[in-house]
Amino acid sequence: MEGTVKCSANYVPLSPISFLERSAKVYSDRLSIVHGNVKYTWRETRQRCIRLASALTHLGISRGDVVAALAPNIPAMYELHFGVPMAGAVLCALNTRHDSAMVSVLLRHSEAKIIFVDHQLLNVAKGALEILSKASRKLPHLILISDRESQLSSQNNNNRSLASKDLEYESFLANGEPNFEIVWPNDEWDAIALNYTSGTTSRPKGVVYSHRGAYLNSLAAALLAEMTSMPVYLWTLPMFHCNGWCLTWTVAAQGGTNICLRNVTEKGIFDSIIQHQVTHMAGAPTVLNMIINAPRSVQRPLSRTVNVMTGGAPPPPHVLLKMKELGFNVTHGYGLTETYGPATVCIWKPEWNSLSPDEQANIQARQGVNHLGLEDVDVKDSESMKSVPSDAKTMGEVMIRGNTVMNGYLKDRKATEDAFRGGWFRSGDLAVKHPDGYIELKDRSKDIIISGGENISTIEVESVIFSHPSVLEAAVVGRPDDHWGETPCAFVKLKNGCNASADEIIKHCRDRLPHYMAPRTVIFDDLPTTSTGKTQKFVLRQRVKAMGSVSNASKL
Repeated sequence: MEGTVKCSANYVPLSPISFLERSAKVYSDRLSIVHGNVKYTWRETRQRCIRLASALTHLGISRGDVVAALAPNIPAMYELHFGVPMAGAVLCALNTRHDSAMVSVLLRHSEAKIIFVDHQLLNVAKGALEILSKASRKLPHLILISDRESQLSSQNNNNRSLASKDLEYESFLANGEPNFEIVWPNDEWDAIALNYTSGTTSRPKGVVYSHRGAYLNSLAAALLAEMTSMPVYLWTLPMFHCNGWCLTWTVAAQGGTNICLRNVTEKGIFDSIIQHQVTHMAGAPTVLNMIINAPRSVQRPLSRTVNVMTGGAPPPPHVLLKMKELGFNVTHGYGLTETYGPATVCIWKPEWNSLSPDEQANIQARQGVNHLGLEDVDVKDSESMKSVPSDAKTMGEVMIRGNTVMNGYLKDRKATEDAFRGGWFRSGDLAVKHPDGYIELKDRSKDIIISGGENISTIEVESVIFSHPSVLEAAVVGRPDDHWGETPCAFVKLKNGCNASADEIIKHCRDRLPHYMAPRTVIFDDLPTTSTGKTQKFVLRQRVKAMGSVSNASKL
């Protein structure tokens, strides 16, 4: 309109970097990070991130360069989420469970110029660099993150394992300038992070995040996690997974305290909650499962309710019920790497308080509605693009659009165009829509079982199996069947000290489901999972395919 002008006074590109700048002023003397004996305030964290950004530029990093990290939930990993973009670079946090071969693939694809490596993962990184060297590739600089949180090893010992050209993290920071001028994004759509999908169904793809999307999803995460100012957040969710669902930046926005946990164990969770008065945490349903099945000697009464955000896979209702009994308030979200983590939230309505605990848990297991940072989430017919009726029965594909959807897949324009076909991001997840508009996930499109023409939701079958008192973990895939096409095959891991037969599991399901939905085959074994707790069903499908069809196979 006439008289308006766009200038630095009224427009600044959105970036999560600003969260750290504000917290260093507002919460300067409050603890920002706690890891064992290592503690920093927000003023100190900003100073360390500034030095990190400066040191990166001294090493030749410039705007748009990729900087990789291979580390668990430790202070350095948190600092990289600010220091790397402060240098104008793009952070690529790698899955800590990848082997050398996969790390080499991702380093090659991302063209990372530097890789920060935790001392426990040094051999994996060295193996990756050796593979790259054989391909005559220019190798990224390796910077070792020493074991500062304990006194088990000294810096000198760690330095002996380094090549002469490599550096150590603390020494690297010391070379940085304290008055370095932050390299802010020219455009808020500039890349801030590169995250590779977990590879549950195929080879990982590089998902590009923008400063704008990260900023908006960080604030949305604070709202859906009911995170007020100065929270105490326990890191049980990997920071490398969607940048910790953007909660790395969220905690800074709220001036909170990050409690770093290198190894996620039942004892570590309960001890940290009690010692640090934790208010919030997040994790896949496997983390919830770990909590409810913790030995009595480990479980401790909570002095206050702990808010837990879960997602990644639909949590079984009985798990949600047990968490509530232990004093945890679970918020169920849903999203993908392509949506910066959380995209929807199952917002609780007061009228549901009068329902029975079982009914409440069933509702809480739904994926819900889009959060405030997203424009829309719908369930549509993949071909016609029409919304499915809100009858809680008709399945369609979950589709998403808004400012917290990825920029695209790195170096894969076709995959990007396919994902955005029709003007929506196509998730590949199948769901139904309830009359109140809440969506409920039924399966991945590749996981749905079609038996005798009937669609079987593996999530629904898994939920019933989970309700068996002896079951710790369960996953269901389709097994070839000469007559029905395919039938459900259940992979089950039992709790320690518990017993159950295949016939018992099958009967448990038949008593609660239509018979055609009950598994015909039950295999007791550990489940292959990604580091974020998702079951690698493609591995299980390969196993059942090798077993042959049910009619041709001998009875297990």
